[in-house]
Amino acid sequence: TLSRKHLDAIVHSALSSVDAALRRVDVVHYHAVGPGIPAILPRYLSPSKVVLTVHGLDAERAKWGPAARAVLRTATWMSARVPDATIVVSRALAEHYRARYRRVTTYIPNGVERPGPHPPRLITERFGFRGGDYVLFVGRLVPEKAPDLLIRASREIPTDHRLVLAGGSSFTGDYVRSLQALAEDDPRVLMPGYMYGELLQELYANASAFVLPSLLEGLPLTLLEAASHGTPVVVSDIAPHLEVVGADGPGHRVFPRGDRAALVRALRLALDGGATERRGAEELRERVLDTYRWEAVVEATEAVYRSCLGRTQGSFARSS
Repeated sequence: TLSRKHLDAIVHSALSSVDAALRRVDVVHYHAVGPGIPAILPRYLSPSKVVLTVHGLDAERAKWGPAARAVLRTATWMSARVPDATIVVSRALAEHYRARYRRVTTYIPNGVERPGPHPPRLITERFGFRGGDYVLFVGRLVPEKAPDLLIRASREIPTDHRLVLAGGSSFTGDYVRSLQALAEDDPRVLMPGYMYGELLQELYANASAFVLPSLLEGLPLTLLEAASHGTPVVVSDIAPHLEVVGADGPGHRVFPRGDRAALVRALRLALDGGATERRGAEELRERVLDTYRWEAVVEATEAVYRSCLGRTQGSFARSS
């Protein structure tokens, strides 16, 4: 592919589409509306069935200019018209497609696995954390996730807790540099880049709170992962977040999106609530682990494939 902001995903998807069409596979499954543009190739030039999973309203993401947004709006319309089946990861997206395009979609949310214990070891070696001494954000550093709002809010809370922004650029270098400039006079802010593996699991498990102040989401996997560890969460009141956490309460604090003063209040409740917040977070953990299961995702996705192919029983090989 081409490592360019506007071409990376679409070139990879187009080349894969041609390959899939030549192989005459049963089902071609695309993820996201932009990379789904080439779905028109196997849909109309091959016998393959086409499935597309929508992870969010990509045209609304702030990193895109007017031309790219126009293309993505067209791609969103295509995602409701071209595929044999359209999957959405949140109920809010299902309602959007029903109301805007009169398209009946299949709701299949993301999943999460039950994590084991992750005592602080690597985070102590690398950052000096002992557990319960930092607030965590995980995700791409992009305007719609509003980490700038979180930096500003954290300044208003007199605490020794560090603020960890674990993430990096998504072709948003100027915005990341603005975050670094915003944080440079606050030694409590740590921007270590993208975190993976055991180090990320330890960050989730030992944070005082996980914060996601997003203005736009599909169904954030990072929120499910944080909640699966029993970590108190603080989220904006956008529909995908509310699907996961429900109403505001101990262990799952909710604030109006974009409202810095309300975010400050929610953070203070999360950090000062002690055992009450932890109990609420444990209740949310069990609800998330019961609702968002990868096994259910696999079964529901295979059911979509069978429906497209007119099969009543599964006959799909699974790789280990």
